[in-house]
Amino acid sequence: MTVLDTARTSAEDAQPAKSPRAGRPVALRTVLPPLGALVVMIALWQLVIVAFDIPGYMLPSPMTMVDTVLHEADSILTPTWVTLRESVLGFVLAGVVGVSSALVMGRWRLMERSLYPYLILLQTIPIVAIAPLFVVWLGPGMATNTMVAAMIALFPVAANTLQGLKSVDRNLVQLYSMAGAPARVQLLFLRLPGALPEILTGLRVAAGASVIGAIVGEFVAGVGGGAGGLGYVITESAVQLRTPQLFLAVFGASVVSLLLFAVVVGAERLLLGKWHESALPTDE
Repeated sequence: MTVLDTARTSAEDAQPAKSPRAGRPVALRTVLPPLGALVVMIALWQLVIVAFDIPGYMLPSPMTMVDTVLHEADSILTPTWVTLRESVLGFVLAGVVGVSSALVMGRWRLMERSLYPYLILLQTIPIVAIAPLFVVWLGPGMATNTMVAAMIALFPVAANTLQGLKSVDRNLVQLYSMAGAPARVQLLFLRLPGALPEILTGLRVAAGASVIGAIVGEFVAGVGGGAGGLGYVITESAVQLRTPQLFLAVFGASVVSLLLFAVVVGAERLLLGKWHESALPTDE
């Protein structure tokens, strides 16, 4: 037996034994735990209502929610579509402006020193306080809600992108410099691809933030007459003590957030799935 064969045999013997869970389908390992947790939560929900005799206008039972979904789903679907459009537009606007501003700040240090303090200042402004200004400028409705959604989602995209642009390996930067590559080439072909994980992290945060911004905008500038979003439905349902509709609107907002988050995760797997450690498949 050669030295190579001995080393190969030792390496094979040193490999850990496969876990019994490794043979299960991925779908079962992914779906069963949250499904089981959902069943337990629904059972606890019903148990609390029965044990403490809670009236329906304070906390509707699971059966009441099912009945509401079956008979009044149309009253939620249209507002959900309105909020989805506002959230998507705000998310896209925040993504474009956030990445573009980070590229400018990453290219010119003077621009970073000039603009970054105002980006932080923008993040510190309470969105509820500034939303009425958008109503004055743009009027109530989709334009205002979209701008509020973009405003609240902008900072995580810009901050994460800038951090990614500044975190590229210095050895590679020196290599590009020694090769005579101009700064714009380094930015577009070295720093920007290297910053993709941080950009996508910022977009994941922005996905949920844009929905929050859209609903906050609807709280302030929502319109009725069938054109309002989930924020308007939540406000109206709370005033009228229509608790099942309120729960359903909150559930609709969660669905919108999950849809946007799923789009970002899909893009992450497409762009990083074959080379970055964070997106590579794991054994568990």
